[in-house]
Amino acid sequence: MNLSLYGVESHWIAVDCGMMIRQDLPDSPLQVPNLDTLETLGITPRALIITHGHEDHIGAAAWLWPQWGCPIHATPLAAGLLRLKFAERGLATDAIRVIEPGEALECGPFTLRYLPLTHSIPESCALLVATGDHRVLHTGDWKLDPEPLIGAPVSASTFRAIAPVDLVVGDSTNAPLPGHSRSEGEVAVALEHAIARCEGRVVVSCFASNLARVLAIGRAAQRCGRRVSLMGRSMERMVRVARGLGYLDDFPPLVPVSDLGYLPAKEVLVIATGSQGEPRAALQRLARGRHPTFELGHGDSVIFSAKAIPGNELLIQRLKAGLEHLGVALLDEFNHPELHASGHPAQDELRTFYGWVKPGHLLPVHGEPRHQQAHQALAETLGIRAPLIPTNGDLIRLDGDGLTLEARHPQPPCIVSQNAVAPLPGLGAEGGPRSRHGSLYLALSVTATEARGWTRIGRLMLDASDTGRLDEDAFTDWLDMQLLELRAETLAELRLALQPKLLAWFADHLRRIPAIHLQILAVEAPSLSDLD
Repeated sequence: MNLSLYGVESHWIAVDCGMMIRQDLPDSPLQVPNLDTLETLGITPRALIITHGHEDHIGAAAWLWPQWGCPIHATPLAAGLLRLKFAERGLATDAIRVIEPGEALECGPFTLRYLPLTHSIPESCALLVATGDHRVLHTGDWKLDPEPLIGAPVSASTFRAIAPVDLVVGDSTNAPLPGHSRSEGEVAVALEHAIARCEGRVVVSCFASNLARVLAIGRAAQRCGRRVSLMGRSMERMVRVARGLGYLDDFPPLVPVSDLGYLPAKEVLVIATGSQGEPRAALQRLARGRHPTFELGHGDSVIFSAKAIPGNELLIQRLKAGLEHLGVALLDEFNHPELHASGHPAQDELRTFYGWVKPGHLLPVHGEPRHQQAHQALAETLGIRAPLIPTNGDLIRLDGDGLTLEARHPQPPCIVSQNAVAPLPGLGAEGGPRSRHGSLYLALSVTATEARGWTRIGRLMLDASDTGRLDEDAFTDWLDMQLLELRAETLAELRLALQPKLLAWFADHLRRIPAIHLQILAVEAPSLSDLD
């Protein structure tokens, strides 16, 4: 989850603040960094520094930043994504401050410089962290891409100019792999060749944050005589933010998904979310035949331009089975590996990079233990001291004697619901102060309808015993109508859309607004056989 902390005496800064989706748990909750150790040690970061805009580097900020209240420094794209997240959760965004790649900032005893590196999202930067006599290079996620499509290739002279550094805290994700990671330019050529061979409708699924890939798909579609449409809220959001920053100026005009049915199949290309088999993502709805205006069938093709994230294999397998049942041709990492490129450095890239910055020490991070071990072994062949393989919760000292493990603090998982939101006016939170106007507890089970709305399943659970008189029948009828009309892709979106409507209804029907505790659960609609 990529939360690192750097401290000098009592002054601390945090670098990145990510989360992971726990697909192995019911309702796919989020796991975020556990802050108990920081509280025990009396550590409160004076600033949160963001290296790039991927979810595993910014996704937990809206949950954890309210406990810190410190400035957040991020490059323009990451800052734009953070502002959207904060606004959705009712948080003020004025703590988010934009810094351009290449610029530096002062934070107490630290001087930090953002050094641009290529990755699978624009504006990814390493951080040169300088304090006293020590200089640490925190790489974040990176690769050496000679043709990144968006942005410039990595400047060797920039990194040679900072050599030598005392320590690299470095990306280990592809350290076991020989050679060099594939370039986005190579993937762009492969995508155009693949799309040109397709006859019917084409859907290409990739990570929304990989804007270079999105741009490559759009260009390839245009050259192949296809019109482009986006499917999935995260894809639409990412493209909107990127266009506002001028990253997709030559992206072809977009066609609304609702208009695709009027086009010949050979002129249709959709860029969709859902390559990891996410249950409510766009591609999953297509595989189940549940999209209201677009469907796939024999002669159509789906291209997976993304690698399976470990842990998602079963979900992806089910998704592909659903698509194959529709008669769709599949192109993926197994039968067409050229359609995807990793955003992380293989061994040749690591050797080149360390030749530039000449680190005295390496702390291998990211990936699993086997990746860190491979990174450690590679460093030792280059004469770089790498005595430690850190685990979550390790407190490590860097001084004139090198790296020392000071203490190991266990990090139990911290799980939060994807539906959890920051308290809004009139909406209480569990464990918060009790409202003097009473509390209202509301729990409902819902399922998505074919028309993109929602419907309630089973009995509404409502406890308004200490709020005054409430017409429960009228409220239930009103709530059912709202659920059918609301357009939301996830439970979190549904909750955010429903909250202001709930406040308005209770404001009209109760003398005083209570603290409202809302719980929404997703269930599958019962089949006819279930009702027999």
